Amino acid sequence: MGHQTPLYAEHVAAGARIVEFGGWDMPLHYGSALAEHHAVRQACGYFDVSHMTVVDVMGPDATAFLRRLLANDIARLRQPGQGLYSCMLNDAGGVVDDLIAYRTGDDRYRLIVNAATRAQDLAWLARIADRDDVVLRHRDDLLMLAIQGPAARQLVAPLLPAGLGAAALALQPFGAVLQDDVFVARTGYTGEDGFEVVLPQPAGLALWQALAAAGAQRCGLGARDTLRLEAALNLYGQDMDAGTSPLTSALAWTVAFEPADRQFRGRAALELQKTAGVSEKLIGLLLEDRGIMRHGQRVLTPAGEGVITSGGFSPTMERSIALARVPVAAVGLCQVEIRSALRAARIVRPPFVRNGRVLAE
Repeated sequence: MGHQTPLYAEHVAAGARIVEFGGWDMPLHYGSALAEHHAVRQACGYFDVSHMTVVDVMGPDATAFLRRLLANDIARLRQPGQGLYSCMLNDAGGVVDDLIAYRTGDDRYRLIVNAATRAQDLAWLARIADRDDVVLRHRDDLLMLAIQGPAARQLVAPLLPAGLGAAALALQPFGAVLQDDVFVARTGYTGEDGFEVVLPQPAGLALWQALAAAGAQRCGLGARDTLRLEAALNLYGQDMDAGTSPLTSALAWTVAFEPADRQFRGRAALELQKTAGVSEKLIGLLLEDRGIMRHGQRVLTPAGEGVITSGGFSPTMERSIALARVPVAAVGLCQVEIRSALRAARIVRPPFVRNGRVLAE
């Protein structure tokens, strides 16, 4: 048995197929991952993501600490309610983890980091903050839901506490609002619009049940993975890890090299990579042949060999798609080794699907 979220009994009662994920017992689907995928693309689906790690960072040195910790610059968040995506890097420029950071007040921030890396992330944060006047509070007392899809925002707003619904509807992408320990952010991991809501456990259970009553579709890890792959959103441990750089993981846009005097962890290594030039890049693949592309399969291009980092079947496009790390000169047609056979594929620029629209054909 792995760790269980506060909604575990709800998943079992709803007939979910439970699987282990990153040390957690999580719902894979509630009957059909395909139906759940389409619900998010076409209407509204919602996920229990309470296994994610929520860390509040506060204190006089909170801003300075995060400017050293993150490759992106937390100083870009000039007022409460703003958020940004960033990586934490090691000294070699490898990705310790990716996260979203929000400013919640003066010298107060909230980090949402991955579940499978919880222990190493908390240890890394404590290590970097060792000499700072900063408090790190792991909020394992809270529950987190992701409500996603074209109908998600309008559906969930009336279910939020009084006064919070209107504020949530006014949020811009990556904006957030905090009211009486209920935190709503206009973010997600599906390529669709929606909210991620962090709130106390009793209120979270009530919201989970209210969403079902309002007609939203419960969704599990199966749909979450196909949705994020279509949206070309990186999965930690597959598309990037401690041995890969954001510059070779389609995440160069998350690195703030200006101002030049901000010495964030991993900066020197990334500057050397920029000067030397990277040899690999993360790209999208469309399979033009039979089969399903999967993580770890070889990619053969005229510029050299690469590897699939994430692959599968796209329910929206009804074909196999993948993310792959290949030589930087690779373009056009290539081949993927599937069960010892070479299958034709084509390199494309991700994402494949965003906001219900197919972008890569």
